[in-house]
Amino acid sequence: MAKFRKEDLDPEVFRLFDRYVHSQLERRDFIERLGAFAVGGLTVKGILDYLQPKYHTAVQVPAGDPRLQEEYITYPSPRGGGEVQALKVKPANPLKPGPAGCVLVVHENRGLNPHIEDVARRAALAGFLVLAPDALSPLGGYPGNDDDGRELQRQRDRDEMLEDFIAGYDYLRNQADGNGKVGVVGFCFGGAIANLMAVRLPELAAAVPFYGGQPTLEEVPKISAPLMLQYAALDERVNAGWPAYAAALLEHGKQHSAHVYAEVQHGFHNDTTPRYDEMAAKLAWNRTVDFFNYYLS
Repeated sequence: MAKFRKEDLDPEVFRLFDRYVHSQLERRDFIERLGAFAVGGLTVKGILDYLQPKYHTAVQVPAGDPRLQEEYITYPSPRGGGEVQALKVKPANPLKPGPAGCVLVVHENRGLNPHIEDVARRAALAGFLVLAPDALSPLGGYPGNDDDGRELQRQRDRDEMLEDFIAGYDYLRNQADGNGKVGVVGFCFGGAIANLMAVRLPELAAAVPFYGGQPTLEEVPKISAPLMLQYAALDERVNAGWPAYAAALLEHGKQHSAHVYAEVQHGFHNDTTPRYDEMAAKLAWNRTVDFFNYYLS
């Protein structure tokens, strides 16, 4: 792996990487454009290696943690992919008496990878009953690497994937060890799904989209759930839709708060890549947990 820090890279590298992982730039074009930044001891291969997720070195809550009970389950999604596999996690010893609040964790545009499973376990350690579905289930599930995961996810219809996560909401809402109050947190693609679930589900208890695409302005009046919106200041692509969304939320009196984290990139919460910003990620996550503790109790 290259021996440099993210501060050593031109910000344009991260913009190119963002375009690549969101299917706006072909791999060949991405690599060719990286060549312009392979100077001063940097190589294209070194930059590529540095940008890739490091799942084996960035696990905060490993699988099998004795503080948790976890299992892989399958639930029906008749309007989506038919059946969806998901990681279900809850505290081994409840933090509070009685049924727990429920959290649906929605992955990025590459399926249920180890990082999102880790996030699900973190949410369970905070005291919630958690479900993290894999929208790639109809195609065999997360394939073991993100490049192939993105390719598979491009083969699925977004509306059908939304139905898969809505079916996950229904599953969680009816669990005997849950209290029936369900919140959703999603990242990137998952952030967009969290916004859309707030539009579709009048009884959704709370939604926290991390750097997620916004719904149409015509959909905003349908939102009932309180929103906490998490944005990265350097995320020009997603942030382009925020001013109009903010105005519509205000116009229609929708309960929401928004946090824009200074000098951080899209994906700043993902601690497996160099876009990660520890201070912003911890602050955003603590705010998320507090938000869910308030609305899911």
